[in-house]
Amino acid sequence: MKVKERSGIDPAIQAYIDARLEEAKGDRRENRVTMVVFSGDLDRQLASLVIATGAAAMGMDVSVFYTFWGLGALKKRRRLKGKTLKEKMFALMTPRKLSSMPVSKLNFGGVGRVLLKSMMNDKQVTSIDELFSMAREMGIKFVACTMSMDVMGITQEELMDGVTLGGVATFLGDAACSRVSLFI
Repeated sequence: MKVKERSGIDPAIQAYIDARLEEAKGDRRENRVTMVVFSGDLDRQLASLVIATGAAAMGMDVSVFYTFWGLGALKKRRRLKGKTLKEKMFALMTPRKLSSMPVSKLNFGGVGRVLLKSMMNDKQVTSIDELFSMAREMGIKFVACTMSMDVMGITQEELMDGVTLGGVATFLGDAACSRVSLFI
C-alpha cells in the first residue's frame, strides 16, 4: 500500500504534477495562433478567417501565412504585364481575389460558390470579404510567402496593402512562440 501525504494526494501523482508545473514555467509560448493557409478554396479560406477572428476576439495575437493557392486571398488585382507566359497562365487560371475562389466540393463551374454565398446571406452570416476586412481591423498579421510568390509570378503590387512578405523562417518564428498552429 502506498503512503499518502497529508493532503490526500498520492506522492507519485504529486511528483508528476510538480514536474509538469516546472515544465510550464519554462514554456516560452505566447498567447497567439499561427496558421498556414495553403488552400485556394473559398470554404477553407472562410474557415481560416473564422478561426483567426475568433482567436483575435479572445485577445490572442494571430499570424496567417498564405502560401501557394492560398495567396489568392491577398490579391487586390490581377496583373499580366511583364510576366512570362507561364506566369500569365497561372494568373489566368487562379482566382483573382478572395470572393472569386471556388468551393472545395461541388463547385460545378462556380455554381457552388454562388450557392454558398447565397446561403450565407440567407442565414445572415458575414461575407468572406467583410470577414477579411474585420480581420485586418483586428490587427491580424497577414504574411505572403515570398517563395510561392516567386514561383507563381505574383508581385507585391498585386497584393493588398499592409501584407507582410516573408519566407518559411517568418512562419516558423511565429509558430515557435504560438500556443496553436494550424494548417488549412
